[in-house]
Amino acid sequence: MDLHALWYVLAALMVVVGLAGIVLPALPGLPLVFAGMLLAAWTDGFERVEWWWLLVLGVLTALSLLIDFWATAAGAKRVGASRKAVVGAVLGTVVGLFIVPPFGLFVGPFAGALLGELWHGRAVNSASVSQATRVGFGTWMGIVFGIVLKLGLACTMFVLFAWAWYA
Repeated sequence: MDLHALWYVLAALMVVVGLAGIVLPALPGLPLVFAGMLLAAWTDGFERVEWWWLLVLGVLTALSLLIDFWATAAGAKRVGASRKAVVGAVLGTVVGLFIVPPFGLFVGPFAGALLGELWHGRAVNSASVSQATRVGFGTWMGIVFGIVLKLGLACTMFVLFAWAWYA
């Protein structure tokens, strides 16, 4: 196998794993997509994709990192979540990923935020359970919204890269 072909295969693999990382919290989604695109451009000697295209793709990658934190926090704050609920959502996502994949990705953040909010309130009654449920759902919606935004960024990055590559 030609060395260039091997680099292109590695670049494609990085992009595919990065796409999975948009949904799976253990993988750095769009940074891996960007790294794969950068590797493909480097393998080509930057003849098809010039440095300024990569700068634009890098800015979109940085934006994805901001979206990750913002969307989760916005969903949690919108329903009055405590810090423990946000930490619980993150831990619940990771635990859900490894214990009951793929369903854990949907149940884990909700359950973690709910348990974190109940821990924050310390008293368990119908009002605290109701609030914790709202917090769990709001935090989960923030995570889902972030995933949708990152998928949109990934599509934008693909279009820009393809445009630069084939133009």
